[in-house]
Amino acid sequence: MKTLIKNGKIVTSSDIYVADILIENEQISLIGNDLPVGSNMKVVDAEGKYVFPGMIDEHTHIESPFGGTVTAPWKTESVAAALGGTTTVVDFALQSKGESLMEGINRWQKRAEGQSAIDYGFHIGVTDLRSETIKEIPAIVEEGIPTLKVFMAYKSDLMVDDQTLFQTLEASKKVGALVMVHAENGAVIDLLQQKCLEKGQVEPYYHAVSRPIEVETEATARAISIAEIVGAPLFIVHVSGEEPAQKIREAKAKGLPIYAESCPHYLFLTIEELKKPDFEGAKYVCSPPLREQKHHEALWKALQDGTLQAIGSDHCAFNFKGQKELGKGDFTKIPNGGNGIEHRFTLLYTYAVRTGSLSLNKLVELLSTTPAKVNGLFPKKGTIAVGSDADLVLFDPKGRKTISVETSHQGLDYDMFEGFEIDGIVSDVFLRGRQIVKSAKYIGTLGDGKFQKREPYGLCYESINYQDKIPQSV
Repeated sequence: MKTLIKNGKIVTSSDIYVADILIENEQISLIGNDLPVGSNMKVVDAEGKYVFPGMIDEHTHIESPFGGTVTAPWKTESVAAALGGTTTVVDFALQSKGESLMEGINRWQKRAEGQSAIDYGFHIGVTDLRSETIKEIPAIVEEGIPTLKVFMAYKSDLMVDDQTLFQTLEASKKVGALVMVHAENGAVIDLLQQKCLEKGQVEPYYHAVSRPIEVETEATARAISIAEIVGAPLFIVHVSGEEPAQKIREAKAKGLPIYAESCPHYLFLTIEELKKPDFEGAKYVCSPPLREQKHHEALWKALQDGTLQAIGSDHCAFNFKGQKELGKGDFTKIPNGGNGIEHRFTLLYTYAVRTGSLSLNKLVELLSTTPAKVNGLFPKKGTIAVGSDADLVLFDPKGRKTISVETSHQGLDYDMFEGFEIDGIVSDVFLRGRQIVKSAKYIGTLGDGKFQKREPYGLCYESINYQDKIPQSV
């Protein structure tokens, strides 16, 4: 059956206009005014609503082991994403010590397959780089996994050294893979954590004390320098404040292919949340930590001027009871992470578009188009165009709601954004032409989401070759 969406105000990263959209064979087949209604055609009236391309969340941790426990599962989090207007996620898979990259990917694939309400892809986190691992990178790119992640934090667990980062960048550059980094100085954090514990400073607030913004700024600068030596592009995830954003701005001013994102919790929440009594501050423990209020303005400026190109949710959802509580008496044992997969789009619409901080076009650019491009999904996804997947979000700007754990769908016993008033609601969502949300209710089936093979975006860019600047004796 064909589907015709009529009279909606279409919003892309570059245009806003009223038109009809015809969907057939999972794709957009025609866009125009007053398109005729044919037989065997489902008609959806979108008058008074915006029609956005499906949002793409390039930063999630779904059903992921961390800190002795596991984040919330695909069967709840993917539905929450759909209800929030996200139709594709790129989730972080992890290589375990001693295994191949593909083994890590396959383990994540088994968890998502048949359980996801929306389309998905994977990054692969490199934790054990050996000669055979390096040789495997071209193969995983061929399999549609052209993005790798390296952790500069979490000493004695996920953290890798500078040599591993260099080698990963070097091997990835050859096949157009893009390396993403969690930029915090893990060795210094480890030392600061020990100092806090020795002083009896065990409450959630000291998670932030032990991870000052300087450790993020230093690691950001170091990662950029290493990428510059290699001549490779680099993507810096979850930038939390002014100083690391400035390092990225300076790198981009030099013409370096550096890309970066921030997250809703760094834009709307502050370090004060970690001071809540009765261990409630643990709900807001994430890495990097929440910062002081002054950093909000700096991050908005970085989003507006192009220093930051995306806003991922970094959805890494643990329950308070039984999971966050693992860190009672020792903040270093609190599982790091929070929610956001359901609220990312509506929070940004309410507190950025409605306040004038971002235009509608910029919102689409940050939440859909640029993530699609950087992750090798464009133009199949990330825009509304003939031939693109019919991933579409109908948004009613007249709707109103209040975020509450009682009404959220993320399968958690709390919500970081509890009490935030939201303007507008996601009324309908189409995934490759199939309606999975109707009248703000999920009507799809787990397993509607399919694995998406992605293209190596890094091949689109001329990488600077610094090797000729290195003395031949080195």
